[in-house]
Amino acid sequence: MSTSTRVIFTGRVITLTQEQVTLPNNQVCELEIIHHPGGVAIIALDAQQQCCLLRQYRHAAGGWLWELPAGKLEKNEPPLTTAGRELSEEAGMQAQKLIYLGRTISSPGVFTEIIHLYFAQDLTPIVQAHEPDEVIEVHWLPLATIHEWIAQGTIYDAKTIVGITLLEAYLQGKKCQK
Repeated sequence: MSTSTRVIFTGRVITLTQEQVTLPNNQVCELEIIHHPGGVAIIALDAQQQCCLLRQYRHAAGGWLWELPAGKLEKNEPPLTTAGRELSEEAGMQAQKLIYLGRTISSPGVFTEIIHLYFAQDLTPIVQAHEPDEVIEVHWLPLATIHEWIAQGTIYDAKTIVGITLLEAYLQGKKCQK
């Protein structure tokens, strides 16, 4: 439980706070927490069972990453709406069906961002609308290739690995998170 909070920085996307916290073991400590509105990632499979992956330039990660289409929740925007918007903007696809697979948190020691994961089916191509700060290549790959790239370390983006794992569970008939 936080006993005091001090805002250090507020930016376009995140707020950084320093919080004095009493932990469940009664230890008191100071933590720096990055508050983020959350996001979505979309696992899109086309009629040929190819999965959409983006090769995207990410300055903070030091270069190019392979990742799922994804994006930030806008204020008062439900995750399902964000998923449809981001799939169209980044991948140039509209899904007739979006199935919620679950959620993940990337770095719970310092970061509040929760990413909601959706499986997109029954896709129709539409015009992409990349934002000016997005440098993206859209690729459609077999799931087997994606699994190989994860095992080899070519894909190391956490939301992508979790999304592919949850998709496989769903395709095997296992219940996903609520």
